[in-house]
Amino acid sequence: MNQAKKLIPAVLLVLVAALGLTACGSGGTTNGGGAQAGSAAVPTIVIRNGEPVGGIEKLEYSAGEDIRFRVKSDIAEEVHFHGYELMKDVPAGGTVSFDVPAEIEGIFEVELEGEKEQIAEITVNP
Repeated sequence: MNQAKKLIPAVLLVLVAALGLTACGSGGTTNGGGAQAGSAAVPTIVIRNGEPVGGIEKLEYSAGEDIRFRVKSDIAEEVHFHGYELMKDVPAGGTVSFDVPAEIEGIFEVELEGEKEQIAEITVNP
């Protein structure tokens, strides 16, 4: 029993360290908005002056996963997720979220419709 009491703090320390590393994440988007697809954080594409900060965001998913991303924009625009034919309006200074099952495989463009500016490339693998 005495050995078990000594082991508990060590086990707790390992768990806390593991949770801390998980919370930090390992990858990131080029726009600094979140972790890579498939992790807990949702990637955010930041739009400044009608263009994606850091260039076109490339996001990759596997069929059956949820395609999740946000668009934060300093201008009011319609965001069009081609192929999945989803369109959402983002207000100036606002954020819009996309969350859809990855049911169609291929490579898809996300565009600021009025600006005709590609902001993301979504790849859905089999």
